Amino acid sequence: MTSRTSNLNPSQHNSRAHLAGKPTWGFTTILLLTAGLLLSVTLAVMLGPVAVTPGTIWRIALSHLPWLDQWIPVTWTKPEQYIVWEIRFPRVLLGVVVGAGLAVTGATIQALIRNSLADPYILGVSSGASVTATLVIVFGAFGFLGRLALPLSAFIGSLTAMLMVFALARVAGSISTTRLLLAGVAVSMMLSAVTSFIVTMAPNEKGIRDAMYWMMGSLAGAQWDTLFIPSLIVAVGTAVLLTRYRSLNALLTGEETAVTLGVNVQTFRVLLVVVASLLTGAVVSVSGSIGFVGLMIPHIVRLIVGSDHRRVLPVSLLAGAIFVVWADVCARLVLAPQELPIGIVTAVCGGPFFVWLLRRSSYSFGGEK
Repeated sequence: MTSRTSNLNPSQHNSRAHLAGKPTWGFTTILLLTAGLLLSVTLAVMLGPVAVTPGTIWRIALSHLPWLDQWIPVTWTKPEQYIVWEIRFPRVLLGVVVGAGLAVTGATIQALIRNSLADPYILGVSSGASVTATLVIVFGAFGFLGRLALPLSAFIGSLTAMLMVFALARVAGSISTTRLLLAGVAVSMMLSAVTSFIVTMAPNEKGIRDAMYWMMGSLAGAQWDTLFIPSLIVAVGTAVLLTRYRSLNALLTGEETAVTLGVNVQTFRVLLVVVASLLTGAVVSVSGSIGFVGLMIPHIVRLIVGSDHRRVLPVSLLAGAIFVVWADVCARLVLAPQELPIGIVTAVCGGPFFVWLLRRSSYSFGGEK
């Protein structure tokens, strides 16, 4: 009797072999990255015009936990309390959430279209979120939604952009990787032009300045009350994807193979589109458009731990968080006391990485080159 896998082409065999590769690296890598994330958060809060010791940082943080506050003596000054808890900690934690969300979204989109050149920024998803989010920032649109106005509008924009990309890429009922990437670039350019037009129509100079700075990416507006919604969405979205890691793995082997493995490809694609749009919208609404994180991090992670999404997703989450935390440190300190938009820092890193990917002989997961 002929084995089912004997009908797979060589690229599908390679994909399956890669899915099973490097199993021992997963758990160890997660532990190391978790320790690295804690260290990165500590150092990022320490660094700045006013030096703060690690012990002071964590005493201040733990003193805000209801069951520990009475056991921690106050050995810090009020300025230290304000700098650590009100300014630096929310910003660093927002960097953690943004990096985690962008990396997980990048891994999802790359699995969705089976190509490592894809990310929310390149496919125009971030640009779509930027259009509707800029409307909220500049004109106060959807004000009746209150605090939900920005994340909800960004989600609508990102979902619309992704649907546009898939609609433009579908020819004769089929979608190719090349058409998806080209459609993503086209949609991104069109929506960026729309965003620029919205900014030029701002009623005052402050609105223009705020919108332009936000469009280049920034964590400067981080506050504790802005953390809850994106943190919840990133956590829930990642958990949903982890429960479907087998379907993500099957998708990498090709649509026909995924169907034979019991995956309802059409329904699963809809789920991935909605989750990716929701994650992108949540992140863009609080940080602006930050490019290349979703491109670089998942690709590097796959080189380390293989293509099994049971490992790729949590490792990408941690690695993305660490990367954005340090990108924000660079944005804060390189030209201090002035501050660079974080999108410039990620572009400096991501641009050469993208060129490197283009120069490789193969950049797909076993299908189209």
